[in-house]
Amino acid sequence: MAEIKPQVYKDDRPAEFFEKFHRRARERRPGYMYSLVRSVVTPICLLIYRTRAIGTENVPRTGPVLVVPNHFSQMDHFFAGVYLWRKLRIMAKSQIFGPPILTWILFHGGIFPVRRGVRDEEAFETVRVIFEQGGAVMVYAEGGRSRTGELGEPRPGVGRMALESGIPVVPVAIYGSAGVRGWWKFRFPAVTLRYGEPLTFPVEPGSDRERQLEVANAIFDRVKEMYAEFQRLGRKGALDAAKAREREVAGSADQGR
Repeated sequence: MAEIKPQVYKDDRPAEFFEKFHRRARERRPGYMYSLVRSVVTPICLLIYRTRAIGTENVPRTGPVLVVPNHFSQMDHFFAGVYLWRKLRIMAKSQIFGPPILTWILFHGGIFPVRRGVRDEEAFETVRVIFEQGGAVMVYAEGGRSRTGELGEPRPGVGRMALESGIPVVPVAIYGSAGVRGWWKFRFPAVTLRYGEPLTFPVEPGSDRERQLEVANAIFDRVKEMYAEFQRLGRKGALDAAKAREREVAGSADQGR
């Protein structure tokens, strides 16, 4: 596995530096920049990484939804969205905001920051506003990329979002993207995703960290189950199993007519 830079858990820049990104995310939906970036990365995802997806129908076409995947690679943002018609609003670590060209793309592409190492209420407020607008937000359960090649542990933030909103939460297993770091050796792994059935939790305003972590674990347990199926069956086996489930559902529907 290629080496990656160590995690930086604190951004020393003041909160005021990030206000414009939150204001933009709250006031305007992703537009041309999201579509432009997707048009560029889609051929890369489909042709080079042979990305395939299972269960995209589990992501509601309209209305607020929280999409929660595991995280191995910076390409995960693109893998998660390439098969979805909806434009995902992605919460990203604040450290990536800075380089002029990248920051300009993020600003216009619907990406908003969360400051690591502090209790960033602005990020949660941005999520709340986007949900009120009926948007789809993607937050990585582990809060950052896994450095081990194995799934990490969830952070309480996704549990808090689920409990404060009561909206559907779609767990997502991304399999194969840990190998993306080997691109410089011309190694391009096949990437497969599975979108799980939506989970919902009763609204609990003011929940404590322990309860938020409990819900985060419940969401990520589903990610782990789907990921384990990929490990057990392999890419082809998982895709074949998904087709078999689709035929079974279609057959049941026909019998019920």
